Amino acid sequence: METILLIVSILLIIIVLLQSSKAESAAQIISGGSSDLFTKRKERGSELFISRVTLVLGLAFFAICLISMFIS
Repeated sequence: METILLIVSILLIIIVLLQSSKAESAAQIISGGSSDLFTKRKERGSELFISRVTLVLGLAFFAICLISMFIS
């Protein structure tokens, strides 16, 4: 169970690091740039795929943590 959790967590870290566009907007808010972070944008193509993979990996991580907590 720990091996699966380790693999999912590493994949989750990698996929979150691939999402750079939202992080750049967040840095502009802190530095006082124009805030386009909360504007409505449609994700398309690879952004949509990365967003969905992040959601699936996050849910899998959460589920594995809960399962391992109840098994132990």
